[in-house]
Amino acid sequence: MSEKPDYKKVLLDLMETPGVSGYELEISNKIEVLFREYTDDIHKDKMGNLVAKILGEGPLPRPRIMVATHMDEIGLIVTKIESGGFVRFSQLGGFDPRTLIGQEVVVHGRVNCHGVIGSKPPHLTTAEEREKAVPMKDLYVDLAMPEDSVREQVSVGDIITIVRNSMELQNGFIAGKSLDNRAGVATLLECLNEMKRLRIGADVYAVASVQEEVGLRGAITGTYEISPDIGIAIDVTHASMPGVAADLGMKMDGGAVIHKGPNIHRDIYTRLIETAKSQNIPHQVRLFQGPSATDGNAMQITAWGIPTGILSLPLRYMHTSVETLCYRDIQRTGKLLAHFIASVDREFVEGLSCYLKD
Repeated sequence: MSEKPDYKKVLLDLMETPGVSGYELEISNKIEVLFREYTDDIHKDKMGNLVAKILGEGPLPRPRIMVATHMDEIGLIVTKIESGGFVRFSQLGGFDPRTLIGQEVVVHGRVNCHGVIGSKPPHLTTAEEREKAVPMKDLYVDLAMPEDSVREQVSVGDIITIVRNSMELQNGFIAGKSLDNRAGVATLLECLNEMKRLRIGADVYAVASVQEEVGLRGAITGTYEISPDIGIAIDVTHASMPGVAADLGMKMDGGAVIHKGPNIHRDIYTRLIETAKSQNIPHQVRLFQGPSATDGNAMQITAWGIPTGILSLPLRYMHTSVETLCYRDIQRTGKLLAHFIASVDREFVEGLSCYLKD
């Protein structure tokens, strides 16, 4: 019997791999190698989505299930090189400027240039300035290089990524950058590995999507191409922590988060709940009263509309360089997804044709 893959170790590596929205090639190449453990039917579409097709068993036409998890991360982009060689920047995705001061970064220019994000020290600020967060426009990257060298190596439009070693914390927790959403990639890999033990009657399209952080773009085009019967998105959601309302924070190590609300087809939600209970998988419910801000939102309203479900992972400190989660939640969510997929047959798919029903 082959040894079970250590996808926790894999995740720690994926977290450190650059892959800012619109610039996902390096992370995509790594994920492609991992997907090839399960299928050779893999391609990258024109948008850059990585699509792996795993054929099911049984007669045609088989149900088509698209499982999407975005592989891009938030990042920064060079906007100006100032006198002295200091590099101004803006963001790709939703960084909190309060977390950027003092970060170590890499500017991906002609060569990779290491630097730090600096700002005016507190000794030189006014009392009023010290009461406020430093706006991003006042931050800069210091590459410790002469201005001529900076201008030779760095251009407006170059990407900047945070440097952060992935950390294993206590009790199965891990922390670092880009767990949003490399954790979703690990969940998908856990799912594919669990599927090998099951009889799968559907064709599964495992998609590592691009540009989610800047507008769900990869999920839109990928759903058009695949035209699935069912779409499932995997992403992170907010975990409980000080300052977060109880109804918005999910329990860390509390199991898979199953989304409920108008973005979610009720029959898919019900089947996910039933599957979790039948397999004794710890789970919890997250209510979304509107769009979910995940790939699932794009999948639901693409083309003629796709019956959609969303699974997510409780995550603390989202969109910082110390995002934190429990790996057991990844394993539980991957198992739940695999067994949900195994439960899907043509009869279930045909029952999804009407969203508004008793």
